[in-house]
This record gives sequence, structure tokens and C-alpha cells, in this order.
Amino acid sequence: MNLIEKWKKGGGSCPPSPALFDILMGWLGGVLAIGAVGYLARVTEYPLVLGSFGASCVLIFGFPESPFSQPRNVIGGHVLASFTGLVFLSLFGAHWWSMSLAAGTTIAAMMITRTVHPPAGSNPLIIMLLAPTWSFMFTPTLIGAVILVLVALFFNNIPKQRTYPRYWI
Repeated sequence: MNLIEKWKKGGGSCPPSPALFDILMGWLGGVLAIGAVGYLARVTEYPLVLGSFGASCVLIFGFPESPFSQPRNVIGGHVLASFTGLVFLSLFGAHWWSMSLAAGTTIAAMMITRTVHPPAGSNPLIIMLLAPTWSFMFTPTLIGAVILVLVALFFNNIPKQRTYPRYWI
């Protein structure tokens, strides 16, 4: 089968629409988590907001049962991705090829360590564009990811039908 035939076949149908309750939980969870990160950044004057955190909220609050949404993956994935980006930036500088190597290495490293968190895949690109110092590992990466998980631990366990996390380690 050639590539065009594979594209035509697809392989499935669109998933069903989520229940209104789940949509509202995703919306409110995202509002609260990004609100917490943004507010704490404002009052502490520490950079705690990372662009990839918006996508993290999609998973954590829209799909809290997903392996990609678990604390190990959220925190570990973000920290590993930022570390990888900073290593490549330090060793090679910000170039298109170092950016691509950092992104690919991040994917492989998250897969090896079982900390895959797709939004964190953008961290090396953000790092290459911003060229931050190593403090980026602590703020916004680690502290911001921990805040998201803390909000999720409280918020996602309010409804009886939700349990978060599914696992820690």
C-alpha cells in the first residue's frame, strides 16, 4: 500500500463528543491552574509561566486518566525536556539543527524514562528561542509544573467519578 492510499483509508472515525460535565471540568481546571501559575508569578515576581503549560492543562484537566497526564509525566517530562534543551543550547547554541536534535532527543529521553508528556516536547524549542539561563530548570519549569499538578490533585478529585492521579511512579 502506498502513502496516498494510507492517507485515504484513515483508520477510524472521530471520537465521540465529551460530556458537558467533562468539558466544563476541563475549562475550569485550565482556568484555575493557569490562573494559579499566573497569579503566583505576579506576586512572587518569578517567571512561572511557560507556554507549554497551556497544552499541559488540556491533558491534565481534559484527560486526567491519560498516562500523559500523570504527575510523573507532567513534572518529569517538563524537567527532562527543559534539561535537554538547555544542554543542547549550552553545547551548540541556538541553531535550526541544534533545535531539531534537542527536540528529537527529548522525545527519545521521555520514552526511555517513561515520562512522556507531549506538551513538554515544545520546551527545547522555547529554550532555543529564548536562550534562558540554567535557572529556567527551576522557574518556570519545575515550580510551574508542580503548581499544575497540585491544582490537579485537588480539583480533579472533587467529583466522585474522577480519581487523580492514576499512579505516581
